[in-house]
Amino acid sequence: MKSYLIFGASQGLGDAFVKGLPDRGDQVWIVSRSKPGSIDLEDGVKRRWIAADLAQPDAAQVITKSISTEKLDVLIYNVGIWEKEGFEDHYTFDMDEPNDISKIIHVNITSTITCIQALLPNLRQSEAGKIILIGSTAGLDHTNNAQISFVASKFGLRGIAHALREHVRQDGIAVTCVNPGELAAEIPFEYGADKAIEAYNGTRIPVQDIVSIVKCVINLSKVSCVKEIHIPAITDVNA
Repeated sequence: MKSYLIFGASQGLGDAFVKGLPDRGDQVWIVSRSKPGSIDLEDGVKRRWIAADLAQPDAAQVITKSISTEKLDVLIYNVGIWEKEGFEDHYTFDMDEPNDISKIIHVNITSTITCIQALLPNLRQSEAGKIILIGSTAGLDHTNNAQISFVASKFGLRGIAHALREHVRQDGIAVTCVNPGELAAEIPFEYGADKAIEAYNGTRIPVQDIVSIVKCVINLSKVSCVKEIHIPAITDVNA
């Protein structure tokens, strides 16, 4: 049996992780601001909700107080906010507000560091701990994204993964950064991959694909470490 803590898990890819990763008997802590619908599933998985706002400075303390000294096998940081209308054709960096820029960096970078730091004692109890950070192809070179703060934060997430990997190497904890392209996150996990492929004519990645990849990483033996995975849509020529 495994124990998971999944951030950003009330909808989209996070919700898919909550539904698609654990097996019967596993324990899952779900971190989100709003109550996740998955908490009411009856499939033999023990799910608990931790209500936390990662934009607040006390988020790490709220989470560690809830989980106490419980062992963690898998931590998935699946959080990423971006600029208002950042992916609309009319978006321009010139209009970004300083407070919004600060919030993006705090949630995507600072909160990642502080929350993982607070949870390391729980992860060190595992025989084969895994930390998985969900980045973006926007954080790779030459992907033609003009959202300054979001792109900077996703580049930064990769830096967190590389440095953190060295810090916890002696603990036998593997750190992986997964960088998906644009996801069909609006299509619920239970609808199936075919529905997502049909809805976007194959231009967005079904969340089921990311769940499958993460499940593979989690099930590797403790001697293996997958450092980084890039997963653009096959139609995405910029990634």
